[in-house]
Parts: sequence; C-alpha cells; structure tokens
Amino acid sequence: MADFEQTDTLGQFFAKEFHDLQRTAEIRSYAAGEEIFAQGEPGDGFFHVEEGEVEIAAKLGDDDRRVFARVGPGEIFGEMAVLDDGPRSASAIAATPTRAYFIGREELFHILKANPEGMIRLLRYFSRRVRTTNQQYIDEVLQAEKLAVIGRFARTIVHDFKNPLNIIGMSAELAASPKAGETARAKSLERINRQVVRLTGMLNELLEFSRGQGQRLVLHEQNYGGWLNELAADIGPDLKDRGVHLEFPDPLPDVKVRIDPQRLGHLFYNLINNAADEMKGKGSISLTFQVGAEEITTRLRDTGPGIAPEIASKLFEPFATHGKAHGTGLGLSICRRIVEDHGGRIWADSDSEPGNGACFAFTLPRA
Repeated sequence: MADFEQTDTLGQFFAKEFHDLQRTAEIRSYAAGEEIFAQGEPGDGFFHVEEGEVEIAAKLGDDDRRVFARVGPGEIFGEMAVLDDGPRSASAIAATPTRAYFIGREELFHILKANPEGMIRLLRYFSRRVRTTNQQYIDEVLQAEKLAVIGRFARTIVHDFKNPLNIIGMSAELAASPKAGETARAKSLERINRQVVRLTGMLNELLEFSRGQGQRLVLHEQNYGGWLNELAADIGPDLKDRGVHLEFPDPLPDVKVRIDPQRLGHLFYNLINNAADEMKGKGSISLTFQVGAEEITTRLRDTGPGIAPEIASKLFEPFATHGKAHGTGLGLSICRRIVEDHGGRIWADSDSEPGNGACFAFTLPRA
C-alpha cells in the first residue's frame, strides 16, 4: 500500500477496504448545476468522485452563497456528516457532469468494525482533509483582513484630503475673481498656503506609515540636550504664533544618545502638534526628563483637555482618532514605530485623566 504522505486519493490511501466499499456502493450521475445534497440535510453517507467536479458551498446569509471548495476525481466530500453524525454543513452541486460513488454510513461502518487498522487510516485521511480546509479558510480570512485594511486606509485618505482640497479650490476661485481686491487675494493665497502645508504633513504621515516596521535606521551619536535645544528653536516660533508655549522646567539633559535626527524630529513634531491642536490656541507644553543608567525617559505634558476614556486603549493603533476635524489617525501609530525602531518604548502616562491634560512618555537607550 502507498505511504500516507504520498497519497492524495481515498482509493490509494484506503486501497483494499475502498475496493470492498466500491462493490456495494451506488454509482450516481449528476448533470452540471444539479444539487447533490443540500445544507442541513441528514448526513447518511459520503461521496467519492469518479469524474467531473463538485462545488461545496454554504449560505452565509439570505442571499449570500459562498463556494469554499472544489472537489475533483479521486477526492471525497460529505464525510464530515458521517463522522459527527450531524446534518450537512454545506451544499454540494455538480459544477460539471459528474459521476460519483455514494458510500452509505452503514456500509462503511460494517467494514470498519472488522478492520481497526483501516479505521485509523481512514480517520487520518479525513483529518488531513480537514487540515487542508482549515488552511484554506485561514488564507481567505487573512486576505479579507488585508482588503479591509486597504479599504479603511483609502477611505481615510479620501475623507481627510477632501476638506483642504475644497478650501484650496474655493480660495483659488476667489483669488482669480476680477472683483477681488488685493486684501482678499492676499488672504486667499495665505489660506491656500496653509492648506498646502497641511496636506504635505498628512502625506508625510502616510509615507511614514507605509515604511513598514523594523526599518533599519542610520543612527548618529548626539548630545540629547543640544539636539533638543535646536529642535525647540525650530518649532518654538510656530507654537508661539498658535498661542502655545514650549517649556523646559528642568535643565536639558547632558547625555549621549544614538538617534536618526530626522525621524526622531518627526516624533516630536507629531506629539507637540497633537497637543497644540487639542489646546486650540491657548496653553503650554512642558518637557521633563529622567536619566537612568541605560536609558533616558522623556515626558511631554500639555494643559489641554486630556485623553478621552473611549480612545485611551486604542491610542497607538492606526486610524484611531477622536474629536479631530482633520488628520489621518496615524500620528501616534507612527510615533510608536519611530520609538521602537530606536530601541525604546512609548506610552500614555497613567496619571493622564480627562481635564488634567495629556502626558506621553517614551524612552531612548543611552549611547
């Protein structure tokens, strides 16, 4: 008899017993499109395909019928109802003109009672088929999940880009109007410029998100305090124009870290701009530091409304956003990726409560 791992059909795997079954089995013929058995019917036996092809399909809803397997010559179907003595879990329809042996439960059990070894082989064969079906199901679920993520990603882009593009369109129309004065034109151009900056930031977030995890960084040794001083000089004036003050209650840390300056700068811009958006033109952001033997912890605290409880557990998930009129919902997910790529951790501090401002903390290894 052929070895189990090398067999694909019941006839090969269950040779002698299968031929005994064939002598008592009923050969049945079906036209293309004809139903062989229906979902929910009693499972009184299983089938072995001699020629043709059979579709195994199940109803997922009133009008949703899904084909999840196709069975060809040498293969069997309908065996699960025989094993568990239950109703058919799916329907079988002849996809092409089909001839198949029908092997009844009683005939099968009669032969197996006198042949325990044959029973074990048959159960192994059935188990192998179940494993194959399970893997097909897992593959389909993963594919469906990927498509769902792509769809949500696309909806996010369309939704978030629509508003600034509308503003740009209306402002350009106003600026081009013959009746518009110099003041109106200047305001329109300023409005267009702000929306272009906003779109550029959103595009940068999308590009950052598409980088993938675990990216290899080009790290440079920096004095953390000196680098932060330069960062504050760049971002401070813009925050001041928005009515927000950036504060350092403690001296800047005089420690060495190994960082990718551009990507770590992106982390700070995301966290600081998020805080400034929440404070709506009035408040302060303070940065404090805790230096340990192996890492340094940075805490960024604002005087805004704090973290909404309904979003707290999903802060760092992609597309998680709460109460923001614009944005991709990717900012904090990107922050986590940047910190982890540097070998650190990021979290929302546990003392952050609604109304008391928000506090985010992250670590970086010392050089």
